[in-house]
Order: sequence, then structure tokens, then C-alpha cells
Amino acid sequence: MNDIAPDPISALQHNERERFITNHPQSMALARAAGQHYLFGVPLHWMRDWPSPATLFVAQAQGATLTCADGVRYADFCLGDTGAMFGHSPAPLARAIAEQAARGLTCMLPATNAQAVGAALSNIFGLPMWQMALSASDANRFVLRWARAITGRARLLVFDGCYHGAVDDTLVDLDPETGATLPRPSVLGQVHNHAAFTRVVPFNDLGALEAALKHGDVACLLAEPALTNFGLVPPEPGYWEAARALCREHGTLFVCDETHTISTALGGYARAHGLDPDFMVVGKAVAGGLPCAVYGFTQHVAERMVRAKEAAPEGHSGIGTTLAGNALTLAALQASLEHLHTTANYAHMLDLAAALEHGLRERIDAAGKPWTVTRLGARMELQFMPQTPRNAQDVRDHAQGALEALTHLFMLNRGVLLTPFHSMMLVSPATTREDVAQLLTVFDELLQAL
Repeated sequence: MNDIAPDPISALQHNERERFITNHPQSMALARAAGQHYLFGVPLHWMRDWPSPATLFVAQAQGATLTCADGVRYADFCLGDTGAMFGHSPAPLARAIAEQAARGLTCMLPATNAQAVGAALSNIFGLPMWQMALSASDANRFVLRWARAITGRARLLVFDGCYHGAVDDTLVDLDPETGATLPRPSVLGQVHNHAAFTRVVPFNDLGALEAALKHGDVACLLAEPALTNFGLVPPEPGYWEAARALCREHGTLFVCDETHTISTALGGYARAHGLDPDFMVVGKAVAGGLPCAVYGFTQHVAERMVRAKEAAPEGHSGIGTTLAGNALTLAALQASLEHLHTTANYAHMLDLAAALEHGLRERIDAAGKPWTVTRLGARMELQFMPQTPRNAQDVRDHAQGALEALTHLFMLNRGVLLTPFHSMMLVSPATTREDVAQLLTVFDELLQAL
């Protein structure tokens, strides 16, 4: 239950909105002007999903610091919702992009460094074979086609509360009363009933997982190793070991979407915990924030993919786009794999993240708040509930949207940026102990205000 009356939160939120308007005249003006040319005043309508009176317009992003149009600097713990997990414009990445831009951007042919990039992907993530896409959404779409093609099965299995980008097949809901899979009413322009080909089960529920697999018609389980976009929901001890055994028993491929969970450790959650996926998808941060995603797979799966492609008639496979694997992206990916995906960077990130988690927990306990902090490597979530959630329904049952919105805007107004969709914090190699201290100081002020 919320221990704070709604009226004080509403009053605080009103004050914070007025403070934003006073301190951000340029962002307010740019938002009004952009409304003449962009839907909802932004190039992508998600950019408006922040609890501020107008979108914050960014003049510069460097390291772990944003500077907005009004010259206000922010310690950035959002980091482009993981896209800039390694910091904004790291020097090795900026150099590689500039150098490649002078040599060519795209040819629909492999660049000379393609082999080296493939070897680096295998070395870091542990899978031998790879393909490229421009986003994790695309990579997930392509993997679903491959999985259905090589298994001859039509059905997909996902977890309630999952997020795999803009993949239509995954934009379905679980009816908590009946366990049925339902079309998601918020999705625009739906004409196909994806619920007819997708099953949804609660996370951390092995009985529900086995029941969904036992029909023998599921091509793949597409899953993050921990839910990350519905709050942070980690797997229970032993869950994935048992889940992997069930997938193998029923001939279902396991697709591990590591787009957010590469914050766990070098090589991602699956490699750190031995999940042994059939496919792995990594997007957003894999090339330092340049539009890029990759999907890897085992040698056995690769052989099945080759057989499926060779058995199909000539023509468009429905897999791939012209710009995937372009020369500029390959250059950025190579620089990222060499200079950003490193043991030293992860050591820094995990050490500071642990310090931030400890500081938040100390303050929550001292204030006697029924809140918790859940951490997955360099990523953590401030959750307004007494314990770490077990599944998406736990998150729904404890949802406190007004308090989350206040937390975000209160911190933004004091130079600390959190993820807007929930209270996620991410630590990058560029994040400093001073950044962490600033966040904790502002959190003290928030507790005092409440």
C-alpha cells in the first residue's frame, strides 16, 4: 500500500512542473516550435513519454553527462534507456565512425573487417555464428522467422510483462483471471490476431511454462533472462536451469534477448550464468548506441537455418534489410567490441552500481519506507513495493504511477536523469562517484520532501 497520501504528491508534482517551466524556457520554446512539424512535437512519439511539462531538448551528450538547450547539466542514469550504456560518444567510437564515414557508409557488401567483427562477437558472447540487423526489434523479428522455419512450428511463447521491441507477435497480454492470451488494446492498427499464435505465461512459474510447452507446437521461447521493462524482475534461483531443460524436452528453441541484460556482466547474463541459448539477440548498446543489433546462434542451429534457406524457393525471405551490416555500423561495432565491452569497464560499472544500490537501500531503511531496490549488474530499479517482484502481476499490484512520475521530475529538476518509463538507473564506464553522490543527495531531498 502507498504510505503517502495522494494530495501531497499532487501538490509536489505541481510545484516541480512549475520549477521545470521556469528553468527550461528554451526546451519549452523548442517543444512548441517542433509541434509544427512532428507528431506530438518529437521525432518519435516515445520521446514525449516523460513526466515533464515539455520534452527536454538535448544540446550535447558526453560521457555520463547531458546538457540541455537551457545549459543545464545532468548526471545521466538513463543513458538512452540502455542505448548509451557505455556512455555518450566514447572517444574510440567517435573516431571509428568519423574515419569510416570518410571511406564509405554502405555498399550492401561486407566490409573488410567483417570477419574480425564476427570473431569478436563470438569471443565476447560465446556463440559461433552471427547475423546483423539495425535494431533489436528487427533482430527479434528475423529470429522468429528462422525459428518457425527450422522447427516447422507456428507458435511463440513469451512471458507476461515482456518487452522485445516493436515485434507484433509479442504485443499481447495475459488475462490474469483465465490465463488466456489476449490482443493488447493499446497497439495501433492491429489487423492480425497475434494472440492466436502466441502464448503468454507468468515469469518464474515453471508449472505454467511446462503447460504451455507440452503441446509440442511452440517454435521458441523468446525471453529476457530477467524482465527489465516492466520494472526489474529477476529469475528465482534454479528457474532457468529447469526452464532450459523443459525447452529441450519439448523441442522448443530458447531465444535469449540480452538487449538490456548485457548490463549484467561482460558477455551478458546468459554467458555469466551458463544459460546456453539457441539464439541470442543484442541491440541498443552493442555498438555503443549507433543503430545496430546482432543475433547469434549455435552451430547446430546454423546448419538447420542453412537447410531451411536452401529448401525454400528463390525470392525475398522476409529476413534482413538493405542497411543491415553496413560499413559504418561494422566500424562502430568493431570499436565497441574492442574498447567498450571490456573487463575493466564492467569492473567499474559493477563496483559503482553496488555502491549506489547500498546507498539507496540505506536511505530507504532509515526513512522506514516500504520500498526496495533490485539490481542486475550495472542496472537497478527503485521499486515502490516491499520486496523484489516475482512476476509482472506483482508490479501491477504495487504500481504507484504518481509517485514514480514525481520521483523522476523531482530528480530531473535537480540535475539527475532517470529512465522515464520506470525508476531505472544505469551506471556506465563514464559514471563517477561524484555522479552517484549527487543522485543520493537528491534522493535525500526527495525523502525529506515526502
